[in-house]
Amino acid sequence: MSEMATVAELQERLRRPLAAELAGGCHDRVVAGGVEKLLSTPLAGPFPKVREVLSGYAGLDESARAVALREALTLLGSTGKTTRRAAAPAPTKMAPPQAAPGERLPLDAPAERLNTGPGGARKLSTLGLHTLRDVLHAYPHRHEDRRALPDLADVEEGQKVTVMGTVVSKFRRAPRPGMLILEIVLETPSGGRVKATWFNQPWVEKQLREGARLVLTGRAKKFGRQTQLSVEHMETVDKAEGSLSTRRIVGVYDAKEGISQEFLRKAAYKALEAAPLDDYLPAHWRRKYGLTDLGDALWGIHFPRDEAQLARAHGRLRFDEYLFLELRMLLQGEDAVLQGKRFEARGEDINKFEAALPFRFTNAQRRVLLEITDDMRSDQQMARLVQGDVGSGKTAVAACALYLAVRDGYQGALMAPTEILARQHYANLCGYLGQLDVRVGLLIGAMTPKAKLEMQTRIAEGDVDVVVGTQALIQENVQFDNLGLAVVDEEHRFGVQQRRRLLASRPDVLVMSATPIPRSLALTAYGDLELSIIDELPPGRTPIETKLIQDTARQQAYGFVMGQIRQGRQAYVVTALIEENENLELLAATQLADDLKTILPEARIDLLHGKMSAAEKDYVMERFRAHEFDILVSTTVIEVGVDVPNSTVMVIENAERFGLAQLHQLRGRVGRGSLQSYCVMIAGETSLKTRKRLKIIEGSTDGFVIAEADLKLRGPGEIRGTRQSGIPDLRLADLANDADIIEQARELAKHILANDPRLEHPRLQYLRSELQNRSSSVAYREVI
Repeated sequence: MSEMATVAELQERLRRPLAAELAGGCHDRVVAGGVEKLLSTPLAGPFPKVREVLSGYAGLDESARAVALREALTLLGSTGKTTRRAAAPAPTKMAPPQAAPGERLPLDAPAERLNTGPGGARKLSTLGLHTLRDVLHAYPHRHEDRRALPDLADVEEGQKVTVMGTVVSKFRRAPRPGMLILEIVLETPSGGRVKATWFNQPWVEKQLREGARLVLTGRAKKFGRQTQLSVEHMETVDKAEGSLSTRRIVGVYDAKEGISQEFLRKAAYKALEAAPLDDYLPAHWRRKYGLTDLGDALWGIHFPRDEAQLARAHGRLRFDEYLFLELRMLLQGEDAVLQGKRFEARGEDINKFEAALPFRFTNAQRRVLLEITDDMRSDQQMARLVQGDVGSGKTAVAACALYLAVRDGYQGALMAPTEILARQHYANLCGYLGQLDVRVGLLIGAMTPKAKLEMQTRIAEGDVDVVVGTQALIQENVQFDNLGLAVVDEEHRFGVQQRRRLLASRPDVLVMSATPIPRSLALTAYGDLELSIIDELPPGRTPIETKLIQDTARQQAYGFVMGQIRQGRQAYVVTALIEENENLELLAATQLADDLKTILPEARIDLLHGKMSAAEKDYVMERFRAHEFDILVSTTVIEVGVDVPNSTVMVIENAERFGLAQLHQLRGRVGRGSLQSYCVMIAGETSLKTRKRLKIIEGSTDGFVIAEADLKLRGPGEIRGTRQSGIPDLRLADLANDADIIEQARELAKHILANDPRLEHPRLQYLRSELQNRSSSVAYREVI
């Protein structure tokens, strides 16, 4: 048998299991030990490119495996002729043809069509980049200015620098078993020399040959006149890639091991060359908001000519992220912004309601009430979020809106997330509305079947004007006679489908939240709702005194708590967990309660923990409100909104483990009555950074100021349950500072949908297509 025949035979023996692996769904089970085991045998020896394409196969997801297999099978199909004895090739899905030079590709073209070299499509797939659009929008996470690399004489000790040069010598040392030190001397274009070091990174050695041109980034150390670099990042520079990696502002991308920055720059460059960069925003909108065109922005984010183009690119692409987010949110809420009820909302009725109150509205309450009544008078269905700090008077404003609905012959509903909160709202609304001849009812799960049926009958017959309840209000056997206004408290506690069942008869909708979040965050998290903020507290409230102490002063803190208890007051003690674990939570709560019983033998102490059912938690809170015990120990966040006016002290153990907004919410559980109240934060960690963060709470009682500080310190996190609501990752957005841009994007989104609710105009087809392709939600795509 000739040598060529032997290679062809090996080729066919390798091709068959790979084709079977592809046909079988890429589960890495066709060959014993997996595809990588197959590649380590002599069978794959003559095919180094196939081994390269399939390297790391076991660690890929199934889509990336399929891409790699198709590429490998293409290589095997062109290696040589099969022998006569070889079986006929199994049908395989061939890789799409690569783009010819200068050829334009559609944005949804597979990334395989970009000519990125052997294994290129597989590398892009491992990063989740499957189409041309994916590559275009995989922006660099930072940029380095390599137009003028630093003179080594000016580099300071510890400074992070990037240098470029040629390897003039190389050293390899193994001082002891298990340690490898690689060193090179790099000569920069100016003639300076820097020693670069790698510890235990043998895989970089093959790139450190003498004469290689490298770009290195790392921390500098100075030894007299000599500079040494502890290398954090390395790139090779050859003639083909040099213009993308040096002498310019260079993007640095998110990557994985084995995928170089040069490769990602090359892929981005080829994508930009092949992409049709037609703009989905018409020129008059770009002029109005001061935005550059899409082509300038995409070239500018990947390969900026200067700082000005990079700034233009950031501005445009951030705007686009928010625009598509707002369009998406508004379209998701499409069934909540159509024809609604139209109320008269007369001024004399507002005055009559306020006259019956034991207090006067604040200016902030009046402003928000004006925004609500403007919505109520409109034909469109109201969908408005009212935000306000603890004690700002949201419930009174909602009660006034419910009164206006009743005066116009409609029913109202207020839905709360828990039964204890529902009962509290019921008591408050009876106080506000009872003297105005408004019939208020309560419907919760704990009622007897007979009482529940009686209330359901009264609701259906219109014998109740305002109903307060929990999820019981959206059960199928609850029928309203004429529901006009629905108020939802702490909306984030409900699922989207739950809320929509309440809205089926198209009432106006008012959402209340006592969790202050920055305006920028509210506009993105609640993009389908208009926003009103009550940012003023009623006069005469006694501010809560807040004190930050170290855990060494814990004894004095609990001595103060005991002093309050002897005066007939009550206290909360809350502790944080290191990790979410119900068993540990129960253990931590029990241990803390036992410790306090030893420290404070006179005090009556009870426990609230995560293993309790909702009914058990409600029972404990009711007993606490009834003053059946003095101290409530909890490792769960105590229900937002639950009032225990006699509780005057909040002690927060391990305060450093909470976010600022959480601490503020916990502090708001006291000070619910006229008594002077206190919050004591006990910190177990004493770092300067921690103290500085906690001092923000100690020095401010404004929830919105605290929320802004929390956003800047911790980032947006998972807002409104982002996975549930479908909010995508914002790659360039800076929610702590982008409120103005979000306002503009929201304004444009509302303008677009007001004129064309389903984006059907021919001029908006490209925008519609881009919106659909940016959405990861199949259900959402069906909306438009």
